[in-house]
Amino acid sequence: MADFLCGVRSSPPVVQALLATLFTWGLTALGASAVFWMGSYRQRLLDAMLGFAGGVMIAASYWSLLAPAIEMSSGSAMPWLPAAVGFLTGGLFLRGVDAVLPHLHVGFRMDEAEGIPTRWKRSVLLVLAITIHNIPEGLAVGVAFGAAGSGFPGASLAGAATLALGIGIQNFPEGLAVSVPLRREGMGRLKSFWYGQLSGAVEPVAGVVGAVVVGLSSAILPYALGFAAGAMIFVVVEEVIPESQRSGHADLATMACLVGFVVMMVLDVALG
Repeated sequence: MADFLCGVRSSPPVVQALLATLFTWGLTALGASAVFWMGSYRQRLLDAMLGFAGGVMIAASYWSLLAPAIEMSSGSAMPWLPAAVGFLTGGLFLRGVDAVLPHLHVGFRMDEAEGIPTRWKRSVLLVLAITIHNIPEGLAVGVAFGAAGSGFPGASLAGAATLALGIGIQNFPEGLAVSVPLRREGMGRLKSFWYGQLSGAVEPVAGVVGAVVVGLSSAILPYALGFAAGAMIFVVVEEVIPESQRSGHADLATMACLVGFVVMMVLDVALG
């Protein structure tokens, strides 16, 4: 194990990002595997898990992305500018993807599907909704490892690994949020699992892209970190929080969000 960890530390940032996002994808698949042993689920559980995931993403956006971005620009006249520009650009990017790519959030009716009108199956639209969710997560991990590889103050390998751990933890309920509802709608267990884990397949791709982009120029690092944070916050506000509040368990979902925030904050401060 020690030799493996040393090998990871000495690997290029792109390889580190790939390994980290394969880990986060694996936890999505682990969550999706609940379809094999969970006959049914309570909506309260799913709402609490979604709230927890939202809290993790909010905390990660600040401690793992925005704070390092601001610290990297501390020597400039406006140290907040790159993070702010990147943050807003990330949100606008996800808004564009959200407006174009057909998708359906968990628990929504078919007539509530978003994006360009299509006749795609409900299962495909559900997977695409979680896929949109996972793009900024994979990107954030990749950018974090790219920043750590650059040697910038405020960015470290431990911090990037902590971000990957936090994203992985909240990916578990995401996999479950796709596979179990599909099973409830009559889809076979194996097919439900397949669609559930497939939603996380975009993370290694986005992670590698993020690491490659920041490796091209250190000047774009604070903008890239802000971009990933803005994209994640857009997903939380537009998708995760509304879904967790939709079924009448608002207080439970809100408390779970606070717990998720604290868990990610503790992980980042203690380990990063």
